[in-house]
Amino acid sequence: MMKIISIKLTVPLAVFFLLFTSQDVTAQVRLPRLVRDSMVLQRDTKINIWGWASNNEKITISFNKKNYSTKATADGKWRIILPAMKAGGPYKMIISGKNKITLTDILIGDVWFCSGQSNMVHQMNIHDVTYANEIAAADYPEIRQFWIPTLTNLEGPKDDLPNGNWKSAVGDDVRPFSAVAYFFAKKIYEKYQIPIGIINASVGGSPIEAWTSEEGLKEFPALQTTIQKNKDTAYINGLNRRAFASNTNRTQQIIDKGLTETPKWFETTYSPKGGWRTINIPGYWEDQGIKDLNGVVWYRREIDIPATMTGKPAKVFLGRIVDADILYINGKQAGNTTYMYPQRRYNVPADLLKAGKNIFVVKVTNNFGKGGFVPDKPYCIFAGTDTIDLKGTWQYKVGEVFVPRTGPVVAGINAQNQPAALYNAMVAPLINYTIRGICWYQGESNTGRAAEYTKLQPVQIADWRNKWQQGNIPFLFVQLPNFMDANYLPSESQWAELREAQLKSLSAPNTAMAVAIDLGEWNDIHPDNKKDVGERLALAAQKMVYGENIVYSGPVYQSSKTEENKIIVTFAHTGTGLISNDGEELNEFAIAGADKKFVWAKATIEGDKVIVWNENIKNPVYVRYAWADNPVNPNLYNKEGLPASPFRTDK
Repeated sequence: MMKIISIKLTVPLAVFFLLFTSQDVTAQVRLPRLVRDSMVLQRDTKINIWGWASNNEKITISFNKKNYSTKATADGKWRIILPAMKAGGPYKMIISGKNKITLTDILIGDVWFCSGQSNMVHQMNIHDVTYANEIAAADYPEIRQFWIPTLTNLEGPKDDLPNGNWKSAVGDDVRPFSAVAYFFAKKIYEKYQIPIGIINASVGGSPIEAWTSEEGLKEFPALQTTIQKNKDTAYINGLNRRAFASNTNRTQQIIDKGLTETPKWFETTYSPKGGWRTINIPGYWEDQGIKDLNGVVWYRREIDIPATMTGKPAKVFLGRIVDADILYINGKQAGNTTYMYPQRRYNVPADLLKAGKNIFVVKVTNNFGKGGFVPDKPYCIFAGTDTIDLKGTWQYKVGEVFVPRTGPVVAGINAQNQPAALYNAMVAPLINYTIRGICWYQGESNTGRAAEYTKLQPVQIADWRNKWQQGNIPFLFVQLPNFMDANYLPSESQWAELREAQLKSLSAPNTAMAVAIDLGEWNDIHPDNKKDVGERLALAAQKMVYGENIVYSGPVYQSSKTEENKIIVTFAHTGTGLISNDGEELNEFAIAGADKKFVWAKATIEGDKVIVWNENIKNPVYVRYAWADNPVNPNLYNKEGLPASPFRTDK
């Protein structure tokens, strides 16, 4: 028999029912990650503060001696718009609802959203040799960065970030700052003495479409199709599983002999024998007698270390290595990098080196293309005031050969390369935050698709402006620098085409471009000179945002006309005059007739024009300037010291 249990209610039935059916009445006011201690708020315009709370909960903000109130909506969202305020601080902010949040050390100044790919990512820490003095002298408590780690979302826009903090450019806290953004901010701060906030949302190797919203890409059907497919989690997981199986299924697997033999090749008890040959560092092994090898190559050399270098910390510079490396010194691992781009700068503990013979071993792994040590980079070890050159002849032996895969290779999904994926996770959570402008440094990942970029960048600019709803926010961007091998004959160039696409984006209102054709390195997609890039962006900001009557851009192609056998080129942004910055004849001008067969041309300056000709081209039609991946000597500047943008007239 079922036992009936009676319950005596001590509260009215309606209240009892409400307790079990209502939403959580203990919900508390919550702020987005960006709104926190030490933040910089935008001056001279309305300021958004927003967050979440219980349904219809009353929210009050106390700030700068005034109170502001609102109620959360039925879905628990709230926003309070603070009035425009002048630069200043530090201030305290109290946000009250069912709970109370106190934020301290708040500044009011100018906030810049800095975004792009690796050259905007690159921190001061990566360039701490070039900028050692800048790092040591960093003492700018009113320059602050909010750094956003790599985040992706394929399903749709997120409303918040999982983590992040505001940090000041003081001492070692400046090391994680984007170097470009730091030098930009420093230039602005020193000029105007107002707090500068940097929101750094950048991801190495990312294409521009990943930074644009789904709505912003509505004019690109193929990208829209990809976005919709990517929302299917089962599709993504299945594709990645198949890709993993494909990429790990070699017809043959040779295990690295350097790690399987006894003793191992990096150990001090190992004695080289059988098959060790000589090779030079720096250099690629394909250029030194090894044909088409993808795999693992071990390098070995005995280095004599003087007693003056022992007993103290040392540093090893190994330039750059393609692709990955492990450095061993006297049998112990002293450094490790897993991909090709970073400069190898390894700290050596004080007890590792010994006077006399030291065994240096470098294991290099390369997956495709030329493997080895990139030329024209520093290779040395130093301690105290002593330096030993590591360039020269080493021994090498192949430890493993990667056998080509058989069958079709299935490509997986790298989320950061997918359209809208970075926007969803790294931009969407920020669009309520009031900003002064945008700095953008990207394009390397879109070389090869310049025609598409010509459409994508204006779309991205319009998309971000639409999302922020602050009108035509100033949009400052960097044109790609010089990179790769120099070509001493006129030639085609995908990098030049991408620069042209960037140049065309100046047709969008309230934009400016920092030309960097003289700031790159032939052997490094991440050139060391970040200071000039940041300061050229700052020049553009001084003109466009801060109203300075200055020359902020190098010469930009405006028009051309043919007179007899010469082409007369007119430029904008000539400043106080055009010059050859090295005093030599103008270089990098090429000319062609209707057949578009370009040859080098003579060029001279006349006022704000350049006259271009070649005696063998009787009926010139087209002209190009600095049209190459890495033009040898693009020396057309204005007298203010800013370089001319590359251009062509044949398209």
